[in-house]
Amino acid sequence: GTGNYDPVWKELSARRKTGNCTMNNERQKPQTMPQAMPLQGLRVIEAASVIAGPTIGMHLADFGADVIKIEHPAGDALRATGAQKDGVGLWFKMANRNKRLITLKLSTTEGQAIFKDLARSADVVIENFRTGTFEKWGLGWEDLKAINPGLVMVRVTGFGQTGPYKARPGFGTIAEVFSGFAAITGEPDGPPTLPSFGLADGIAAAYGTFATMFALYHRDAQGSGEGQMIDLSIYEPIFQVLGPQPLQFDQLGQVQQRWGNRSKNNAPRNTYRTRDGHWVAISTNSPAIVTRVLRLCGGEAAANDPRFATPQGRVEHIDEVDGLVADWVLGRDLDDVLAQFERAEAAIGPAYDIAQIFEDPQYKARGDIVDMEDEDLGRIKMTNAFPFLSKTPAQLRHGGGRKGRHNEEVLGGELGLDADALAELKDKGVI
Repeated sequence: GTGNYDPVWKELSARRKTGNCTMNNERQKPQTMPQAMPLQGLRVIEAASVIAGPTIGMHLADFGADVIKIEHPAGDALRATGAQKDGVGLWFKMANRNKRLITLKLSTTEGQAIFKDLARSADVVIENFRTGTFEKWGLGWEDLKAINPGLVMVRVTGFGQTGPYKARPGFGTIAEVFSGFAAITGEPDGPPTLPSFGLADGIAAAYGTFATMFALYHRDAQGSGEGQMIDLSIYEPIFQVLGPQPLQFDQLGQVQQRWGNRSKNNAPRNTYRTRDGHWVAISTNSPAIVTRVLRLCGGEAAANDPRFATPQGRVEHIDEVDGLVADWVLGRDLDDVLAQFERAEAAIGPAYDIAQIFEDPQYKARGDIVDMEDEDLGRIKMTNAFPFLSKTPAQLRHGGGRKGRHNEEVLGGELGLDADALAELKDKGVI
């Protein structure tokens, strides 16, 4: 039900601006884009913080959706996470680019009333509060679909909306160990290894984005007109990305172990140090490439050695295979190694740091890093939006903005609250 929403909103509505204003049940068109974009006209309300939920919003905003991000008046924790410049969080600036930012305390009755009014005109709501929190506030799925039957609600939690762990707090780090990722990552005699970036969050965000588009396709392209709730845990997408481990355990009783940078599926597959102190990665997932690498690094004898003729044989003799490749690479500088592999049409990649990425011609040719103007930092460069669409590509219009940057535009200009009402909400800590 709508709980105490109606009387609270009636009181707030009485403070609407007079004259021409957008009423609460009318959809405001997003700002005009320089060119047609695939999600132009899609309205998204993002009540999410840190990485996974906001990254879903980022993907949708990059391709034209009007994403209104709601922050607690104290601000998203991501603003203070990681590298800062002049007090500006750089991770926040990327994850919240292309969005309109408002503040709203959802634990208050006024905040709940305003949120429901925003949800009335939304296509998508993204939230990543702990399971049950939105229900406690009268903002759960049943509450929101009652006022907007076409709504798609994306709910991001550590462990999902069901199951014995549903109430547990969960972050990407927890998902990376719980999913089995850490147990198979690292050296055999070392500890389970965690990534130094938001891997599980990023994978979950990609899954959440395409799930959102599936739900919108069902609603719009298939003509059902019905919204639905998406139950997205952070651990399940990375669990799926790990491959056929459940099938292998079920059928063969195999428990995958840590094996460093090697692979038990094929060889050579590892990282190798060059003479001038750089590193390269080599992978040989096709018979033709295996032969080329063995011929390049070990001559015809290695290329025709019957012990190395199959993936299983090379894995059985992995120390010998790895040794001849490692010795060959160690005897040459990086540029020579890369040039010879390219002439041999064998797969190799340098283990770049970000400074090398900035100088690489492939990154430059593809426009993988974009240069843009920023209201806080002047000129900035950040990762582009992927993938590239030939007719309706993404556009990076601005980085993540200041807290409450669009309060007046959204709450005043679209919901019609006058200056006195906004000032009162601010004094009460609602915005």
